[in-house]
Amino acid sequence: MTTAKRKPRPQGQWLVDGTDPLNDDERIKQEDPGIAVMSRVRETYSKQGFASIPPEDLAPRLKWVGMYTQRKQGLDGTQTSTLSNAELQDNYFMMRIRLDGGQVSTEGLRTIGEISSEFARGTADFTDRQNVQLHWIAVENVPEIWDRLATVGLDTRFGCGDVPRVILGSPVAGIAADEIIDGTPALMDIKENYLTRPEFGNLPRKFKSAISGNLRQDITHEIQDLAFIGSEHPEHGPGFDVWVGGGLSTNPMLAQRLGAWVPLEDVAETWAGVVGIFRDYGYRKVRNRARLKFLVADWGVEKFRQVLEDEYLGKKLLDGPAPEVAPGYRDHVGLYPQRDGKFYLGVKPTVGHTDGEQLQQLADLADKYGVTRLRTTPDKELLFLDLTQENAKLLAEELEVMGFSANPSAFRRDIISCTGLEFCKLAHVVTKQRAITLVDELEERLGDLDVPLKISLNGCPNSCARTQVADIGLSGKILTTDDGERVEGFQVHLGGAVGMRAGFGRKLRGNNVFSADLGDYVVRVVENFKAGRETGESFGEWVVRADEELLV
Repeated sequence: MTTAKRKPRPQGQWLVDGTDPLNDDERIKQEDPGIAVMSRVRETYSKQGFASIPPEDLAPRLKWVGMYTQRKQGLDGTQTSTLSNAELQDNYFMMRIRLDGGQVSTEGLRTIGEISSEFARGTADFTDRQNVQLHWIAVENVPEIWDRLATVGLDTRFGCGDVPRVILGSPVAGIAADEIIDGTPALMDIKENYLTRPEFGNLPRKFKSAISGNLRQDITHEIQDLAFIGSEHPEHGPGFDVWVGGGLSTNPMLAQRLGAWVPLEDVAETWAGVVGIFRDYGYRKVRNRARLKFLVADWGVEKFRQVLEDEYLGKKLLDGPAPEVAPGYRDHVGLYPQRDGKFYLGVKPTVGHTDGEQLQQLADLADKYGVTRLRTTPDKELLFLDLTQENAKLLAEELEVMGFSANPSAFRRDIISCTGLEFCKLAHVVTKQRAITLVDELEERLGDLDVPLKISLNGCPNSCARTQVADIGLSGKILTTDDGERVEGFQVHLGGAVGMRAGFGRKLRGNNVFSADLGDYVVRVVENFKAGRETGESFGEWVVRADEELLV
C-alpha cells in the first residue's frame, strides 16, 4: 500500500497558493495599497495630528511613503525585547528621502538641509543606501516637507515598506574615467517608468537592487536582492553581469551570479522580471523567510533564470563570462579624474553623520566652486563633481575644517554604523555616537593603519550596517556582568568582506565585548594584527589563520 504524498504547506506564493492573505501584514496590504496613505496624510492626519492615525496606517502603510515611528526617548536597550512596538514608539517619525543612484543637485541638498533645520531638529544622516534620513518629523509638517522636496525633484515614495527600495547606483556614473558603462539610463528608466506602476507596490518584503557600470563594483552587489555590475562581453561589448539572492540580517546569504549578460537597453526589463518573480513566487506566509534570497536558495540559480526567461521575459538571456573582481578600495574618498578632464572630490563625514546647518553650508560651498551635481554613496560619503583641480584642492581644505575629510585615517574612512538606540525601536545599544567616539580613540591610540579596516556597529542582529561583511563587525546585544548587571555590549564578527574575499565574518563562541571595553578590544586586536601579519596580508586574511587567543 502506497501512502499519498503530503501536499506542501502553503507559503503564500501567489502563483502557487493563490492570493488569499496568510497573515495580517498581507491582509493590510491587500485591503488598501500602502501608497494610498499619502492622501490621508495630506487630508486628515496632518490636520488632526498623530492620534488620528489608525494602527494599520501607522504600521505598515506609512512605510510606503518613507516614514517609521521612531523610538521613544529614555528607553534603554533592556526594554527593546520587553515592550511592544506601541510602547516603544514615539509620536514622531524617521523620514527617508530617496536619492536613487545617490544623485542630488546642490539646490536639492540645500532644501534637505533647510527641512532638517526647520522640521527635524537639525538631524540628518547619509545612509548606506545613498539616502538622507531625518528624525523628529511631526505628521503635521509632512505635506509641506513633501511639497518642498518636490520643487527640487525629490520625494520619499517607497523609502520603506514591502516595495523596491532606492536603487543603488555608482555615484560617479557617466563621469568616472574608470567606468565600463554608464548605468544611469537604466536606473532612470526604472524609476520613472516602472516604480510608478501599481504592480510593484505589494511585494512579499523589501527589495534591494543596484546598478553600477564602474570598474570598482561600488554598489555592494554581493548583498543585494538584485544587482547589475559592469562587464565586458567578448562579442557584445560593455553591458552588465546579473546577480540575485543576496542579503544579510539573521540569515545572511551572498548573491549568486545568474550567469547572464544583459545589454544596457534590457536592464530595466530584466529588473522588472526579477521583481515580478519575487512578487508572484516569493514566500509571504512568514515574514522572516519572505526575502528573495530564500527563494533563490530553494530554487537554485538555474531554475530562477529559466523562470525569468520563460515566464517574464519571453526570451533567452545571453550567457556571459564572470567579471573580474576589482581589487582595492571600492569607495570614492579623495580626488579622482573625470573622463571630461575635470575632477571629482569625495569626502567622508564620520559614520555619515551631519546636520541641517552643515548640509546648507555644503551646498553653499558647492556653489562657491561651481558645483551643481553632488552624489551620496553606499559608504556614506559625499561627492562633489565637475571641479577643476585647483578648485578641488581649495574645496578639500574648506571641507576638512568642517569635519568632511578627503584624506581620513583608515579608521575614519571605513567605519559605519546604524541609527542605533537613539532612534531605532529594534536596537539594544547606542551605535552612532559610540562609533564617532571609537574613531577618535583609535586615531589617538593607534594613529593610522596602512590597510583598509572596515568596522561596523549595529544596534541589533538585523545588520543594517553590514556587520557580517565587515573586518570587525559588532552586533549589539544586552550582556550581563559578573555582578548580574545588564549592560550594553556587542557580539563580535571578524574577517567578513565583500569584493576579493567575499564572505561572512568569523564568530568565536562567547566573543562578546562590553560597550565600555570596546576601544580596548579593537586596539588589542589591531595591534595583534600589526604584529603578526605577513607582507601584503589584509586583516581578513590574517583573521582566517590567527590563533583564537589573538582575536578575543
